[in-house]
Amino acid sequence: MLSSGLIRPNTSPFSSLVLSVKKKDGSWRFRIDYHSLKEVTVKDQFPTPTVEDMLDELHGAAYFTKLDLGPVNTQLLERDPGLRPQIWVYDVNQRDQIRRSYIMVGPYQPRLSEYPKSGPEKHLRRFQSSWFDSFPSWLEYSLIKDAAFCLPCYLFNTPSVHPKCNAYTVNGFNVWRKVKDGKNYAFLNHVGKDPNSTHKNAEKSCEDLMRQSQHLPQVFNRYSSQEIENNRLRLKTTVEAIRYLAFQGCSFRGHDESKKSLNPPKYASYISPNIQKEILHVFFMKVKKAIREEIGDAKFCLIVDESRDESKKEQMAVVFRFVDKDGFVREPFFRLVHVSNTSAMTLKDGIYSLLSHNNLNIQNIRGQGYDGASKMRGEWNGLQALILKDCPYAYYIHCLAHRLQLALVAVSHEIVHIHHFFIKLTSVVNIVGASCKRNEELKRAQAADIEYMISIDELESRRGLNQIGTLQRPLDAWWSSHFRSVSNLIKLFSATCSVLLNIIEDGINAFQRGDADAAYKAMTTFEFVFILNLMKAIMAITDILCQALQSKSQDILHAMHLVSSTKALMQKFRDDGWITLLNQVKSFCKARNIDIPEMNAHCVARQGRARHCQLQELSSRFNEHAVLLLILSSALDPHECKESFRIGGDCQLADKFYPANFTDVDKMNLKIQLEHYEYNVVQYPEFKSLSTISDLSQWLVRTRKATIFPLVYRIIILVLTLPVSTATTERSFSLCDEFITDSLIMYIEREIVEKLSIESIVNEFRDMKERRIPF
Repeated sequence: MLSSGLIRPNTSPFSSLVLSVKKKDGSWRFRIDYHSLKEVTVKDQFPTPTVEDMLDELHGAAYFTKLDLGPVNTQLLERDPGLRPQIWVYDVNQRDQIRRSYIMVGPYQPRLSEYPKSGPEKHLRRFQSSWFDSFPSWLEYSLIKDAAFCLPCYLFNTPSVHPKCNAYTVNGFNVWRKVKDGKNYAFLNHVGKDPNSTHKNAEKSCEDLMRQSQHLPQVFNRYSSQEIENNRLRLKTTVEAIRYLAFQGCSFRGHDESKKSLNPPKYASYISPNIQKEILHVFFMKVKKAIREEIGDAKFCLIVDESRDESKKEQMAVVFRFVDKDGFVREPFFRLVHVSNTSAMTLKDGIYSLLSHNNLNIQNIRGQGYDGASKMRGEWNGLQALILKDCPYAYYIHCLAHRLQLALVAVSHEIVHIHHFFIKLTSVVNIVGASCKRNEELKRAQAADIEYMISIDELESRRGLNQIGTLQRPLDAWWSSHFRSVSNLIKLFSATCSVLLNIIEDGINAFQRGDADAAYKAMTTFEFVFILNLMKAIMAITDILCQALQSKSQDILHAMHLVSSTKALMQKFRDDGWITLLNQVKSFCKARNIDIPEMNAHCVARQGRARHCQLQELSSRFNEHAVLLLILSSALDPHECKESFRIGGDCQLADKFYPANFTDVDKMNLKIQLEHYEYNVVQYPEFKSLSTISDLSQWLVRTRKATIFPLVYRIIILVLTLPVSTATTERSFSLCDEFITDSLIMYIEREIVEKLSIESIVNEFRDMKERRIPF
């Protein structure tokens, strides 16, 4: 066993002899000699009581309390070494699981641009992030205590009264002047030169804990290499099946793995719900790790949205927006966070806990994107205000997709006629779609209408045309729902009228007949038809912008260009589109026998805000926040650079909005680099083919000009980090359960999951906890 590496010599004063004792049947067994250990063992002042003594004490008791020590939720373990409880505080049966979790996550190494200074006033020193590179496997830093810690020593630490023994585990080390003090190099002294030093023994203990193949249960079970290979093959098949089901969004099913079943060899489980959850969690952890490594030390933006799920739990979806090393804008979904309530402080604590748990620096936040709810965007007490207090350069950009929708909804409430129109439209949809019977009547009426229109050559007959549809209810927070609702009603206008007439004649009671009669009379007025066609024309212009704002990784300058073109088209429609619209409405009314009023008759003007309202609402919604930031950012847009390259705008952008990212020397060099950039990049032939700032960043990386003009590329990345919409977070809402969250991140970030090797998943699954069989 010594030659095979299963055991090794130990000179520790606390070690015990292992003896081989012969049994009666001639076989051998292990016996441990504890005599030397007993001589140096101090008796416990509070010894563990025996079961017999405890039962005697319980004699005559009528009520009892039961405490179950189940598995620890490793997702909630504290990462900051200055805050986490000592390992001996946990139950002895839970310690190995906690140790494995910390080992798999790695040491807590937050990389800050500047660490706090400490020490004597004349010799203030601070922690250096370069020390993480020198000691990557064990060195940790606590933001709370401003001190260094050792992860392996913490994991295998025992209570000690000597302060030196607790320097890197309990109290922390913060005498920075001794870190590089010649022979007294503090970190090297902690590691020690002796192969049996406390630190090196702790590292060996970590290695032994994770090396399950050498644990005694595995050794005594004597699994052959063929059995291990078969176990691994079965597990790989399970992993591949789970990945396929997660990609398809299919439910998982477990089969019979009981003791009577022939499926599992030696009662092993491969497809039980617990195994499925563990494998999913391994995928989840590796995807999170890949996203975290991709972010690195880059500046990023927070995109957050909160909602209540079907189980009445408040949850928060978190997405990070950043620019990767290839210049591409990335918006990966990171995770769902369950929160007890939706107050701004609770949301902030949840976000900060998530950032801290994943070694993400709060000072690297350069943007916030929320949907505009008061608790999120509140200027004084909202989430964005709380984060701005800690990070003044985390600029808040109201979700542009929500702004567009809110602008349309605001107009419908401001103008009385349009407000009444949408109330009537909702009533029509509710009446016609109230039952399956009425939906079937609508479809039959539509089919008859299509057949008649084809017979008189009003419609073409071709495959894919003239599909049967249904009415859709307009919802304030559902993007494009108003446009679809209006478009569907125009398409199904005659069929809808037929269904309403049937209800008027054959309704079950007077209430149904009365509601249908009121809806029919409202629909067959010129005012209703005019507003119906007017809203379709307006929303057809805004729908393109709405759809574009929901796309992933949209850059903010391109979004603002779409806003400008939408406003220009709205103005053009207002100036030149009324005659065409009026003729279209008249033709619609004549075909359906709807009375057309006399256009030359005297009209009494009603009070109301009818002129310019749509355009004014768009202008107010899209210019209420960070206007100057967007104007200065436009100086980097390739379209703007082709016409006039504004060096002053770029310099002002760095000086006014991002002073923490540019030193005084950087600002001077930025102006020089911009002058060279104008001649060497803007005048370049390939530059003229670029359309967006996102294309520009990718082109700079691809042509290696990002390394020639690093300061210009830095400011481009900062602008690209600004959020456009919360569409990515909206797509991620589901039940806030660990199993569902793990499945969700696999489904959304499948591109990352596809790059993960099955071997790495199997290895991490093996190391999660003690397994009964080897893999």
